[in-house]
Amino acid sequence: MDVHVNSKNLHAQLSQSLGQRILMLDGGMGTMIQERKLSEADYRGERFADWHLDVKGNNDLLVLTQPDFIREIHVAYLEAGADIIETNTFNATRIAMADYEMEALTREINVAAARLAREAADRISAQTPDRPRYVAGVLGPTNRTASISPDVNDPGYRNVTFDELVEAYTESIDGLLEGGIDIILIETIFDTLNAKAAIYAIEHYFEQHDMRLPVMISGTITDASGRTLSGQTTEAFWNSVRHARPISIGLNCALGPKELRQYVEELSRVADTFVSVHPNAGLPNAFGEYDETPEQMAEEIREWAQSGFVNIVGGCCGTTPDHIRVIREALLDQAPRRIPELPVECRLSGLEPMNIGADTLFVNVGERTNVTGSAKFRRLIKEGDYETALEVARQQVENGAQIIDINMDEGMLDAEAAMNRFLNLIASEPDISRVPIMLDSSKWHVMEEGLKRIQGKGVVNSISLKEGEENFIAQARKIRQYGAAVVVMAFDETGQADTYKRKIEICERSYRVLVDKVGFPPEDIIFDPNIFAIATGIEEHNNYANDFINATGWIKQHLPYAKVSGGVSNVSFSFRGNDKVREAIHCVFLYHAIKKGMDMGIVNAGQLAIYDDLPEDLREHVEDIVLNRREDGTERMLELAEKYRGGASESSVKQDLEWRSWEVNRRLAHALVKGIADYVDEDVEECRHNYERPLQVIEGPLMDGMSIVGDLFGAGKMFLPQVVKSARVMKKAVAYLMPFIEEEKADNASSSAGKVVMATVKGDVHDIGKNIVGVVLQCNNFEIIDLGVMVPAEKILQTAREHNADIIGLSGLITPSLDEMVHVAKEMQRQGFTIPLLIGGATTSKAHTAVKIEPNYKNNQVVHVTNASRSVGVASSLLSETKKDQFIKEIREEYQAVRERHAARQNDQRRVTLEAARDNRQPLEWNGYEPVAPVKPGIHVFEDYDLEELTQFIDWTPFFQSWELAGRFPRILDDEVVGEEARKLYDDARLMLRDIIDNKKLRARGVIGLFPANSRNADDIEIYTDDSRSQVRMRVHHLRQQTQKVEGRYNHCLSDYVAPNDSGVEDYIGAFAVTAGIGIDEMIAEFEADHDDYHSIMVKALADRLAEAFAERMHQRVRTEFWGYAADESLDNDALIREQYQGIRPAPGYPACPDHTEKALLWELLDVEHNAGMTLTDSFAMLPTAAVSGWYFSHPEARYFGVAKIGEDQVESYAKRKGMSMEEAERWLAPNLGYEPEQG
Repeated sequence: MDVHVNSKNLHAQLSQSLGQRILMLDGGMGTMIQERKLSEADYRGERFADWHLDVKGNNDLLVLTQPDFIREIHVAYLEAGADIIETNTFNATRIAMADYEMEALTREINVAAARLAREAADRISAQTPDRPRYVAGVLGPTNRTASISPDVNDPGYRNVTFDELVEAYTESIDGLLEGGIDIILIETIFDTLNAKAAIYAIEHYFEQHDMRLPVMISGTITDASGRTLSGQTTEAFWNSVRHARPISIGLNCALGPKELRQYVEELSRVADTFVSVHPNAGLPNAFGEYDETPEQMAEEIREWAQSGFVNIVGGCCGTTPDHIRVIREALLDQAPRRIPELPVECRLSGLEPMNIGADTLFVNVGERTNVTGSAKFRRLIKEGDYETALEVARQQVENGAQIIDINMDEGMLDAEAAMNRFLNLIASEPDISRVPIMLDSSKWHVMEEGLKRIQGKGVVNSISLKEGEENFIAQARKIRQYGAAVVVMAFDETGQADTYKRKIEICERSYRVLVDKVGFPPEDIIFDPNIFAIATGIEEHNNYANDFINATGWIKQHLPYAKVSGGVSNVSFSFRGNDKVREAIHCVFLYHAIKKGMDMGIVNAGQLAIYDDLPEDLREHVEDIVLNRREDGTERMLELAEKYRGGASESSVKQDLEWRSWEVNRRLAHALVKGIADYVDEDVEECRHNYERPLQVIEGPLMDGMSIVGDLFGAGKMFLPQVVKSARVMKKAVAYLMPFIEEEKADNASSSAGKVVMATVKGDVHDIGKNIVGVVLQCNNFEIIDLGVMVPAEKILQTAREHNADIIGLSGLITPSLDEMVHVAKEMQRQGFTIPLLIGGATTSKAHTAVKIEPNYKNNQVVHVTNASRSVGVASSLLSETKKDQFIKEIREEYQAVRERHAARQNDQRRVTLEAARDNRQPLEWNGYEPVAPVKPGIHVFEDYDLEELTQFIDWTPFFQSWELAGRFPRILDDEVVGEEARKLYDDARLMLRDIIDNKKLRARGVIGLFPANSRNADDIEIYTDDSRSQVRMRVHHLRQQTQKVEGRYNHCLSDYVAPNDSGVEDYIGAFAVTAGIGIDEMIAEFEADHDDYHSIMVKALADRLAEAFAERMHQRVRTEFWGYAADESLDNDALIREQYQGIRPAPGYPACPDHTEKALLWELLDVEHNAGMTLTDSFAMLPTAAVSGWYFSHPEARYFGVAKIGEDQVESYAKRKGMSMEEAERWLAPNLGYEPEQG
């Protein structure tokens, strides 16, 4: 194989350059191709003119059909300053090429792509001999994932295997090398297992051809979670691929520089090689395009260089030669990152890293997922009950196992199939797969197949010299290529090591072979010097534990960086049936072995006693047998064991009331932090007598306690449900003191942090989020005046003036609220207010605040607040003498930048005319389509729907989100960070739900209707009075997407899903309005009278969930019973939540039909006020607030979408169709306007 440059010299040359300066990678190849707007014919060229499939979009094919164009792009990047250019082979694998049925062209494409890049690089290198240019051959991720199932119903299924990936990558590597590349770049890794297959292919190829090229690796952090698509953190990803010994490790794609910075910083900290990064030009905008200019990117990336994070910099999606040129110029005076000297550690990973070094505490390896060691697990696997078997694994992790050992070796099992299935299932369980996997088998092929299924860096358990050196070396080399650590048993050709001398002899020999002959990293070698049973009655066994302990000490002293492990339960085998004695033996054995350096052990993490807690007589007898201190140790232990025969030790949990003995101020602080209201009256009464005035109790101990709560919440050590409970205690305490304060009529001012007037604006009735913000601010010593919901601007401003407020806070959930907030801001300016204005709520955004609200109020600052936890920092900064000016300066600069970007986008011509959008509607085939006529047409009323039935349809995830607890249900209940509080919240919610249902405190009412209908004039739907379709009952109106679409994508409108009136097809539409909030006002009043915000917020959140459940249930019944177009549907609640059914139920005011005024027609159609007791406000908010309304569409192609920004021509058409003035239409559609309306 003719490699372009001597590989050893190349590696040295590159390393030298990287040590001297920051090297530049090129930018987005796809971006440059898209700018050319090539046609299908351009992609085909002459050679593929008759290809039987469309090939437009197959960018890699262009190296064959448009080679000059691709070469031009390479040259443009090189002239802009790129030191390394990437081949145009992102999708050039047999797997990805299958989309175009061009698998046979894969190798040819790789060769051609490499040659084009080579020609370009050589041409520019000749012009700059002092700066040689390099070609990186790209191996992309493919369009399949080896560790993620594409089938939601079968998480164990995979649509590609490790071996298939290896085969595909090998073919690509061979072609790239023939074409003359200098470097191999594995990039845009979203599934680390795919990358490990690429590494395996590379390592195997290098070994077969006795060569080595520099390898670059670049992963992709997909979103703000900080993880790859397959769930790994940055450090876990690095641990998984570092066995490739890459010249650089990096990150690219998905995020822009701003969002990527923290992950680049992390990689820079943990990687002992050079670091590369090529981010996107910001995050994609609403049109999927990238807005960051070269100058913006350069400014951010220059700061990375100043911070010492990077060695190689380039660009990904949205970047151009201009970006590369400007970024390079910004980095010319910056020094490259220095590679840090990191401690030598065994660096393992699951979804998260697990590093084992000199200072690491003992590592527990969970043993219960082992069919030879757990009867329960064996039974579950043999019965095929993998779901319950996963619970065993989950329990191990919850109980403290940092690695889980998996063994499927059982005579009646297909060990390989069972191992593969279980590992595939574990991959979709992040609470299990976050820890590394230990693959345990006596069969090499089982362990090797297992290695092909774990994306993290796991451990192979085990290999040995049992079958000789040659086999030992071959297996070790494979393990190295798969990227795993290894357990080495003290076993050689003559048998197991059972004495101290044999243990150290075999371990030393194994170490020398692995380190000196294989090149295996010593830190990844884990010796198991054999733990055997003691106190068996056989004299030769008495020193087994002592020999292991002493051999451990010798290994740690003489075999640098090697680790020691073992199966701990073996040592106590002779006392099986006596769990207390076995726990004690394990405990004492580990105590002494760990002191000698034992790093890890296979133990049941949930069954370990504490050395100092052992009864003295038991500990002494156990030490005698573990350390072999007495000849009669076994007999004495057997005698004592009878005393301890029985179940394993359990820690009893009792309610700790010791705090009730503390002094009163400390008791009050404890009650506030823990949210305990039981004793608040008596404690406040006692405390009152220690102060001159009752107000001092509030300003002293109560506020001190709430300060602790605020600090803990701010530090993430308390969660919102706890804070709300704390506020309840505080309110009860204040309520108790109020009569005394009134009586005293003291005129002393409170030491408040500030006074905040809060309100949900006129027309809007949603207040859960506002109430939570109020509670959090109160916890931080702010005085809150909450005006409630539907509050007109004048009342807000009048109250602020009367109470001399320091801040006004506005909240809203529906889009009309945005206009009302603008109105309030204008009034504050007109009336001469000079206090800050806070904006919050689900429909609000920083962009809307910056563009629409802030320009209308100049006397102080307008700030958008994203969540409750941020509100404290914002309010405090705005009122701080020292922080205020700088804070306002930063906000104003940020908002100005937002406005400028918005204005630039508004001027972009990225919308099409309404006529063009209608021409590009989704082409549904109506000929031959027969809509199902409703089984039960007309209107159906539900007076008092069974709430018990609705509980089965609750989607709990948004419930936790409303409390600002992030995570999917039910996994959130076991979340490491918020799990405990989530579980308490869930328990409280279920208690309240039970009370609501049993005592009929809430009622659910609803109405549905199914009507003959057809679409007319492209965007409207006519609803008929009866099946004759001779008389139009009502016409409802919809909006169409106007964003420019790529070929094959359509401009959607909901009316597209109903047959046109001229098609001859008789179609139908449905409508619904449901509420679960009848009776809620009485419940809220009762809670608020008791100062109980916690339960007040809880009942609102539950009513919302019940209303959504009601909507989900009615939609199901419509599909299967009333309309009946999916009569055979059978879906569980998870499937319903994921909307895996035919048809949609879009709601007016939401993205697919954003106009709230259409609710008026829906109300008229169904006579909602009479039939369901629901009303609309002037702004078309629904009352009760726990309500859902919308339309039913049945077409199989019906999908949800967002209308997004629309043009003036569509607004004009829409206003005419609805009989509205242009100004009124613009007001209701303000969030969707893609232009600035004329100012009247």
